Amino acid sequence: MSLLGFLRTAAAGTLLISIIPPQASAQRPDIATTYRAAADSLIRAATGDSAAYHRVATLVDRFGHRLSGSASLEAAIDWILREMKADGLQNVRGEPVQVTHWERGAESAELVKPRRYRLHLLGLGGSVGTPRGGITAPVLVVASFEELEQRKKEARGRIVLFDAPFTDYGETRRYRSDGPSAAARAGAVACLIRSVASFSIQSPHTGRTIYDSTVARIPAAALSVEDAMMLHRMQDRGDPVVVTMRMGARQLPDARSRNVVAELVGREKPDEVVVLGGHIDSWDVGQGAMDDAGGSVAAWEAVRLMHRLGLRPRRTVRVVLWTNEENGLDGGNAYRDAHAAELDRHVLAMESDGGAFLPRGYLFVGSDSATAIVRQVAALLQPINAAGVQRVEESPEADIGPLVERGVPGVGLDVDGTRYFWYHHSDGDTLDKLDPAEVARCVAVMAVMAYVVADLPEALPR
Repeated sequence: MSLLGFLRTAAAGTLLISIIPPQASAQRPDIATTYRAAADSLIRAATGDSAAYHRVATLVDRFGHRLSGSASLEAAIDWILREMKADGLQNVRGEPVQVTHWERGAESAELVKPRRYRLHLLGLGGSVGTPRGGITAPVLVVASFEELEQRKKEARGRIVLFDAPFTDYGETRRYRSDGPSAAARAGAVACLIRSVASFSIQSPHTGRTIYDSTVARIPAAALSVEDAMMLHRMQDRGDPVVVTMRMGARQLPDARSRNVVAELVGREKPDEVVVLGGHIDSWDVGQGAMDDAGGSVAAWEAVRLMHRLGLRPRRTVRVVLWTNEENGLDGGNAYRDAHAAELDRHVLAMESDGGAFLPRGYLFVGSDSATAIVRQVAALLQPINAAGVQRVEESPEADIGPLVERGVPGVGLDVDGTRYFWYHHSDGDTLDKLDPAEVARCVAVMAVMAYVVADLPEALPR
């Protein structure tokens, strides 16, 4: 999930008023009048049953987690392609992508001193493994990168634990991505981090780490919030803290995967495209229900409902379920490269990757004039209280980032993320965390924006 996509919680409800040139305003159709009937029909269809939720349930219960390179991911993609064809969508296909293939292997951590205790651990994605017998070493607990720098002489030969409390995702995730290399630079033999989580019930959270090529790669894992805090207290009391880590993680050769693509071909301008989707891969813990099966299915269901209702817009609406968002973004980059010749005809790119929770509206990156149009479209969602538009400066989600960098206007769903980091990248990411009615509203929010923008007489101005 992207940094700006996760910042929605802190900035929710903030609306930026755009200055609309009078001549541009005069040329626009009355969106409220022209599209009210279509929007209402999509909202009714989306919220009239729990079809999307049940499809998410089938996906996650039948296939489980969908880590890049895994058999479960590819089996899930095969099933989705069959289901999309059965839905009557057009040009259904899997576009090939080479993805990173990392496997966790068996892993554990045990407190040796001052007492014996099994710690709650999850290796970080991309980590190297330990030697076969594991690593046993004293622990140095620090609360920040700055403290590690001040105490780096103490870090040599130790396991460094970053016990950094959760503030916001963008700030705290730096310990996950950069912590292991910072620890290695100080001479540590392994790295632990306090899980990047706003709430915990002894639930470690994984996520990707990024090694600096100029320093040694050392084993890296997350501890539960409770365990990290306990080790910190022990150190503060002067107790000797010794831990044994065992990790069987390994990096395998890149594997073959696919982006899932299906379309509703436009009636007048089929070469112009509105893209919407989510990422179909997940981490190898839990079911990946909220991150991001819910968002993927919401986008898929939005296009299915257009087809079912006979709403064929001027432009093509293309649903894309990107692969390998979690540990590489290979799917988003491959889509950009495969469609490089048509990116100037991509009118909008939209992604849901913040959990299919109660939607409040949209996060949007684009020009002032495009923002004004998006606000008009969003107003059609007032019946379900999802008409907000928050302007952002960078791509609101990761998979559409490569398109936004090429000038394509981008949209992310702005949802109530209160509980997102309770379950994010953990065994707790299971279907029961989603609510059928909230998933249905996410479908409506994606469907209305995608349909109206695809049907407008003129493309969104860049």
